[in-house]
Amino acid sequence: MSIRSLFPTLIYRASLGGRDSGRFTQRLLDEAEALRLHDVAGRDWSDTHYVGGYTSYATHAKLHRTSSTFGELERRLAPHARAFAARLRYDLRGRSVDMTDCWVNFMPAQVAHGLHLHPMSFLSGAYYVRTPRGSAGLKFEDPRLSRLMAAPPRRTDAPVSLRSFVTVPARAGMLTLFESWLRHEVPATRAAGERVSISFNYAWSQKG
Repeated sequence: MSIRSLFPTLIYRASLGGRDSGRFTQRLLDEAEALRLHDVAGRDWSDTHYVGGYTSYATHAKLHRTSSTFGELERRLAPHARAFAARLRYDLRGRSVDMTDCWVNFMPAQVAHGLHLHPMSFLSGAYYVRTPRGSAGLKFEDPRLSRLMAAPPRRTDAPVSLRSFVTVPARAGMLTLFESWLRHEVPATRAAGERVSISFNYAWSQKG
């Protein structure tokens, strides 16, 4: 008898790196807070679509192109994106991996972000800038869940690779990358303080 594991779902986690990563993360936080303060349209949009929190998704979703600080984040993330794409065995010969979107998110206690995916990109991720004790992690859904049909429930001692939902912890200074088709959410918590993250997407293009 033999059992093989097919069609794995890979999640990439790493620290951003760099000897000044702590100071750089503080720069990101300072700029994110200044953006929220001045982004009236973004706060108005968030009042309806991101209730209780703030996201620049609708108003400033390409921060890597408008801010030198976020441009530096793009440069620091680039080796991680290329490493993950290579681990996924994507053929990148003659192709580049390009950040297309970059925005900030503030999530106080009781704020949630429901299940969603990121269309028009092939890699997505989050970099955690501030994570108070008890902050929610990034909760991923088994992409086969809607096709399990008559399957019985999983045992409570099922290994992580066989669970229907898996949460990857959020920790300041860490980044998480995943394939953009993978549905995910951020559940509400009662953590004191605001969870601050930077989300981003990548697409690929032909060089030249």
